[in-house]
Amino acid sequence: MNTIPPLQPSLPYSLQTRLLSTVLALLALAWVLAATLTWRDAHHEVSELLDAHLAQTAALLLLQPLEEIKDEEFNLAPDLHKYQQRVVFQVWHDGRLLARSASAPSEPLAPRKQAGFTDSEAGGQSWRVFGTPGHSGMWLQVGELQTSRHDVVMVSLYSMIWPMVLALPLLALGIWWAVRGAVQPLRHLGQTVAARQPQSLAPLETTGVVPEVLPLVTAVNQLFERMGHLLAAEQQFTADASHELRTPIAAIRMQAQVAQGASHSSERNQALAATIHGCDRATRLIEQLLQLARLDAESAYTNTPSTDLADVSHAVAHDLLDAAQMRSQDVVLDIAGPTPVTLAEPLAQVLLRNLLDNALRYSPDGAQVRVQIGPSPEGRVQLCVQDSGPGLEPAAMERLGERFFRVPGTGQTGSGLGWSIVQRIARLYGLWVEHDRSPLLGGLRVRITWP
Repeated sequence: MNTIPPLQPSLPYSLQTRLLSTVLALLALAWVLAATLTWRDAHHEVSELLDAHLAQTAALLLLQPLEEIKDEEFNLAPDLHKYQQRVVFQVWHDGRLLARSASAPSEPLAPRKQAGFTDSEAGGQSWRVFGTPGHSGMWLQVGELQTSRHDVVMVSLYSMIWPMVLALPLLALGIWWAVRGAVQPLRHLGQTVAARQPQSLAPLETTGVVPEVLPLVTAVNQLFERMGHLLAAEQQFTADASHELRTPIAAIRMQAQVAQGASHSSERNQALAATIHGCDRATRLIEQLLQLARLDAESAYTNTPSTDLADVSHAVAHDLLDAAQMRSQDVVLDIAGPTPVTLAEPLAQVLLRNLLDNALRYSPDGAQVRVQIGPSPEGRVQLCVQDSGPGLEPAAMERLGERFFRVPGTGQTGSGLGWSIVQRIARLYGLWVEHDRSPLLGGLRVRITWP
């Protein structure tokens, strides 16, 4: 069966082609408009000049003794020049033609007794006629062929237009050369970028770049800078992650070897329990690494819906309730009511889970953790998580948010990524994060305020 090949999408025109097409089209339009206006003005001026010539000819004839021409004698003026045939005159008296040019028709050039200028037909030709009365009832008509006027107009127009016609190709060539030179910096920039090595993120040279291209070069350099920071962060992240994953994997392997070589069931069960604990720790570390990688992409949540922070707080507290009860810890929710915020629900859960889990993890047995959601003194939505733990020293508090940083001496396992995730979400959504010592419970207090 024959198949119809798909239509290939048309390629966009180059910038040089579009500029040339636009400029040349505007040039042609302006040239046609100028030629039209020139023809109109030339036709008007030539008509005015030739009309004045007819009137002047009639005035000169009126100075002649026309009344001496006898009716019984017909006078025929000779043609003394080849162009004289285009301008003729007639002398009428009482309806009789007394005198005329040799090339003038015998019939009236225009209706008799009609003074001034008239366009008429006589002798099978079109005429421009000026009629005026003379002495003793004489009537004088001076006419010029319309074709003669047209020829004069065309000659005048030709003398003005032909230099423009000859200049058009030169002007088009000059425009092409100018446009080609104008887009040369873009072509050079494209060649420079194409010749770079894939791993090269060095900024492009800005010396000598034209002002129109400089914003593009600056934007590309800024992109290279962001990519450099991103790649450096990813390399550091990969190195740190591999180092952090090596520890739980080594512990799991060691406990598995202990279980394998155990001779008593109690020893084996203890090793297997430690293995499961190591697997849980590695799983949590991997989950946090994936969460942080999605946040670094900044594209997981482009359309941000409204989320009820109160509902999310109840759900997260319920998930962590069993772990808190195992250590006799008390989780208190102080929530005034529904609190909608601009934050995707999965990220709201991640935010609250990391804050509440850190508070429970680093607080002693029997401690209290309080979650408060309500308006800040400025009237904005604020989330506050505080605990009755030992708190943090100023030096350790300054390092909060560093990836894989863990407070020494706590005796708790962790990946050191919880605070990094919290601060990454805050930067992504423009949230304001504060941490200090809780005046109510004495431990760490974390306040997050929505814009």
